[in-house]
Amino acid sequence: MKAYLALISAAVIGLSACSQEASKPAEASAPTASAASEAAPAPAESAPPADAPASGAASADSAAAPAAGNCATTVEANDAMQFNTKEIQVSKACKEFTVTLKHTGTQPKESMGHNIVIGKAEDMDGIFKDGAGAAATDYVKPDDARVVAHTKLVGGGEEASLTLDPAKLAGGEYKFACTFPGHGALMNGKVTLVD
Repeated sequence: MKAYLALISAAVIGLSACSQEASKPAEASAPTASAASEAAPAPAESAPPADAPASGAASADSAAAPAAGNCATTVEANDAMQFNTKEIQVSKACKEFTVTLKHTGTQPKESMGHNIVIGKAEDMDGIFKDGAGAAATDYVKPDDARVVAHTKLVGGGEEASLTLDPAKLAGGEYKFACTFPGHGALMNGKVTLVD
């Protein structure tokens, strides 16, 4: 029941954040949103942030897939509870791989915080459940052995990174997700080890 309440609360916060953004970009950040306003009329300005990750997901999937020897990638998250990719490809050739999470939204982490947590696919439900009560540790249970790596929780305009040994991804199916309560259902994807 608590999980459903958290999901409903997150959806309400997300929807209210979307309705608040419609007026702010038009007034407060017109210079930074000038490219968006040239591409779309002003009344539809609230649509690009929600649509951008969806339409950019196909190109972002390939952009987030590093070539052999490229040992870092950036994943963007927004106020509409979306990552810009559904897959992170990690090269086996890397000694270390870094994932940078960039929160492109404006909402604070207390209401629309995002993180990236990587774990085995079969462990993700437990990671979510145990992390739900761990607000003090960014919704990740301290010293959780099921977590391969994770970022701290970030709010709008902030970023954080995690670094992992690609060898930890051998022998299983891995996923990444945001463990902020209610976000994991929308904000998740797979982590693939590639040659």
